[in-house]
Amino acid sequence: MAPGKKIYLLSDFHLGVPDAEHSLAREKRIVAFLDQAMQDAAEIHLLGDLFDFWFEWRKVVPRGHVRLLGKLAEMADLGIPLHLFIGNHDMWIFDYLPSEIGMQVHRSPVRVDWNGKRVLIGHGDGLGPGDHGYKFIKKVFRSPLSQWAFARLHPNLAIALAEFWSGRSRRKSHANDRKWLGAEKEWLVQYCKEMLKAEPFDLMIFGHRHLPIDMEVAPGSRYVNLGDWITYFTYAVFDGEELQLMQRTGDGPTSGDVRISGAPATLAGTTS
Repeated sequence: MAPGKKIYLLSDFHLGVPDAEHSLAREKRIVAFLDQAMQDAAEIHLLGDLFDFWFEWRKVVPRGHVRLLGKLAEMADLGIPLHLFIGNHDMWIFDYLPSEIGMQVHRSPVRVDWNGKRVLIGHGDGLGPGDHGYKFIKKVFRSPLSQWAFARLHPNLAIALAEFWSGRSRRKSHANDRKWLGAEKEWLVQYCKEMLKAEPFDLMIFGHRHLPIDMEVAPGSRYVNLGDWITYFTYAVFDGEELQLMQRTGDGPTSGDVRISGAPATLAGTTS
């Protein structure tokens, strides 16, 4: 990693909700951040759920989100490596973003080495104990047969059904988005501890949870959850030596942002 360069990680934009007006305002805020980050970015890692729903037909993709897609294409054209970790809301991203933009897509957690630090990165859905109902549904949705069947639907009908399903899922999980459940009930905390029994990691970074978390799960090993860009506007940045979890306090320079640490029961955020 070149001196002066940084690795940025963001997650859970859920563009498309709750409506076009709020989604557009959030998208513009994300793009403004990326426009600033690209000035010193060595890599950009997007840890899933960029969109609240996404599906690629052979010749059709969902409309909208052009500002984000355009900014990502600009960054890729400048030679900045872009990594996308598929989330549960955009698991039906196939080859459109890799071919159009040049993003590298990951469908499961990956291990990387950053200047000697051992790092595990993923979206975070379906990991750890419990949540058996979702794990079953995830297998169904990821099956080639389900994808083939969904592709047979007209996009208008398919997207309407997907938005209904996504809304139900979001309402069910929203109550926990601002609530720290305790280490013994946080599935990703338990997952990290299990992973450490098999191999060492300095950093384990995930999205999905929507709650910004930065905590030590074992001596010398940190679990970091990136939060979201709906309520908290949080991200992580690695400067070659240290990873910091930050909360964006405005659209100005990152020097005005604040660092987050620990496993909060609540965290003040600004809704858009």
